[in-house]
Amino acid sequence: MKEKLRSQGWFGKTGKDGFIYRAWMKNQGIPDYEFRGKPVIGICNTWSELTPCNAHFRELAESIKRGVSEAGGLPVEFPVMSLGETLIKPTAMLYRNLASMDVEESIRANPVDGVVLMCGCDKTTPSLVMGACSVNLPTIVVSGGPMLAGKFQGRDIGTSDIWRFNDAVRAGEMSQEDLTISEACMARSRGHCAVMGTASTMAAMVESLGLTLPDNAAIPAADARRKVLAQMSGIRIVEMVKENLRMSDILTREAFENSIITNSAIGGSTNFIIHLLAIAGRIGVPLELKDFDKLSALVPVVANIQPSGKHFMEDLYYAGGLPAVMKEIDRFLHGNAITANGKSIRENYEKATCYDRDIISTVEEPFNPLSGVVILTGNMCENGAVMKPSAADPKLLSHTGKAVVFEDIDDYKKRVDDPDLDVDETCILVLKNVGPVGYPGMPEVGNISLPKKLLTRGIHDMIRISDGRMSGTGFGTVILHASPEAALGGNFAVIRSGDTITLDVPNRKLTLNVSEEELTKRRKEWKPKHKIYDRGYVSLYQQQVEQAHLGADMVYLRGGSGSEVSRDSH
Repeated sequence: MKEKLRSQGWFGKTGKDGFIYRAWMKNQGIPDYEFRGKPVIGICNTWSELTPCNAHFRELAESIKRGVSEAGGLPVEFPVMSLGETLIKPTAMLYRNLASMDVEESIRANPVDGVVLMCGCDKTTPSLVMGACSVNLPTIVVSGGPMLAGKFQGRDIGTSDIWRFNDAVRAGEMSQEDLTISEACMARSRGHCAVMGTASTMAAMVESLGLTLPDNAAIPAADARRKVLAQMSGIRIVEMVKENLRMSDILTREAFENSIITNSAIGGSTNFIIHLLAIAGRIGVPLELKDFDKLSALVPVVANIQPSGKHFMEDLYYAGGLPAVMKEIDRFLHGNAITANGKSIRENYEKATCYDRDIISTVEEPFNPLSGVVILTGNMCENGAVMKPSAADPKLLSHTGKAVVFEDIDDYKKRVDDPDLDVDETCILVLKNVGPVGYPGMPEVGNISLPKKLLTRGIHDMIRISDGRMSGTGFGTVILHASPEAALGGNFAVIRSGDTITLDVPNRKLTLNVSEEELTKRRKEWKPKHKIYDRGYVSLYQQQVEQAHLGADMVYLRGGSGSEVSRDSH
């Protein structure tokens, strides 16, 4: 042990204070010797029946506890706010920063020497990692794993099919009865989304950052090997405490670059960008939106996984998992970056084997030569916007069209299926006021459905632009995170129906073809249309949230306060 255990500041005390700290813990049947110099490992659990993706975490936590105990540590499980993407209104993203505060203060305030973060559903991963970064103790992440691929009418399905099925019902090509039957067919096992949605992207993010043991990203939740990984993680966190291997040792600039490069190779969710920026802001690593484009530009998509491809996360695991993907892109990576198991990232993937080239291709003959991420700039998004070209229609990557503008999500819902809406497939749909401040919370509505009258004609993609986000399971020619958002009154706020917009992905440009003189006039006349809240967390969020290009964290949460507790309570 390189230094005194932090937990001994509680359990190692004599007199009244030591009595109080130990006595109430002993009512759980813990013998005295457990408090005498054993590393105390906090297991941060986002289990909740309102977060179905994480509903198996109580069982998974038992595997972690076995590993901690086996290695000579004392496991203590604690809950934090759980963010269930499918149920929370108005959007789980509104509460990501709140959950991160819960995590940060729960870790700092309690007698733990190291932490295991149990993550699964989309926002549970970044919120836990953000909070833990601000304390900076030895930390390892255990993801819950993807669900098994769905089986419906003789074919495999996953979350990305929700968008296809919805459009099929609206177009009269699928019955409501079949849609209802497909619900249970898709979600047929424990785990998060079976495709490379945001949850799977986050699991790949933490593995490529070095915060997990190898293979964390893709082992299915229902596979017994997920429990083995959890137990081995419990063993490893005790060793990390003894080595004093902290998050700041692992989360270097090189680790962030590795994660960006890997995300491009797997065609990961665009949400990856906003979450990684927030994590970098917490741990103090300089990272900018333009870095994502620069680092991804030459990296092709080698993972043939939905929504960019056709396979599922369990297929990726059987084909070799994320280590096999990283081995394939080794030439782009910083192989010496240290990871949670004490080995370099290259040591973790150098013996990996690809068992199916249809699922994991080579860099020389990639599944998709397009980068998984591009960053656009222009007078329509002065601080940038993001796009996932691997999930887009190639014919639309260079296109000029007439804007059809919806002022907010309610305006969209009211007018999108109006037969008299002036729109055709060459138009560009623009959705405003769904950014961090404007909604508030920046919901996943960017991949808005096409007008019904176009769907019935067989049109299934057109350019859509918003200041909001899109589910990682979504697809299409969708431009997101336009910054500054409409609620702040920049050029995005003053786009009007009938304006022409040019998307030029090869040159990374998004241009509103309106003169600066006219834009200046419109900005002077502009008045905000979003609701302003005056109470509670939502009011605080609107006042303090940063824009998307900075990670949408709270201004006052950037950086960290460390693990020191300034005062004793007794």
